[in-house]
Amino acid sequence: MSDDDHHFESKADAGASKTYPQQAGTIRKNGYIVIKARPCKVVEVSTSKTGKHGHAKCHFVGIDIFNGKKLEDIVPSSHNCDVPHVNRTDYQLIDISEDGFVSLLTENGNTKDDLRLPTDENLLTQIKDGFAEGKDLVVTVMSAMGEEQICALKDIGPKN
Repeated sequence: MSDDDHHFESKADAGASKTYPQQAGTIRKNGYIVIKARPCKVVEVSTSKTGKHGHAKCHFVGIDIFNGKKLEDIVPSSHNCDVPHVNRTDYQLIDISEDGFVSLLTENGNTKDDLRLPTDENLLTQIKDGFAEGKDLVVTVMSAMGEEQICALKDIGPKN
């Protein structure tokens, strides 16, 4: 077998899993955790003492990073929890279509047209108003576990 037999296309994620394991006792507030198959930001962690026969337990309260719902989970501190790979990427806003999708410019000059406007009313109004005024807007897209959503907005000045 020569070295020519194996040719792999290099992709950024390389089919990596959407989560990685981390011991429950090491997850802290403002970290991320998967609760009920949803990626969540941890807003509260409390640890109970070990019982007569048991493990110390960690009680996590998390807010879903995409829909804002509050979720809770209790896990023995010695067990592993799933932690989502959370990425934030900035894209320049090019266009907003009538059906609620945005057209974004990626770093390599391609367009990304598969993202909807955010459901958060405040952010939605800021994006629409800023775009209507002809401002150059940069949106921050958060992605985790195969989902993506616009989570923040930056104004980089008026268009020339």
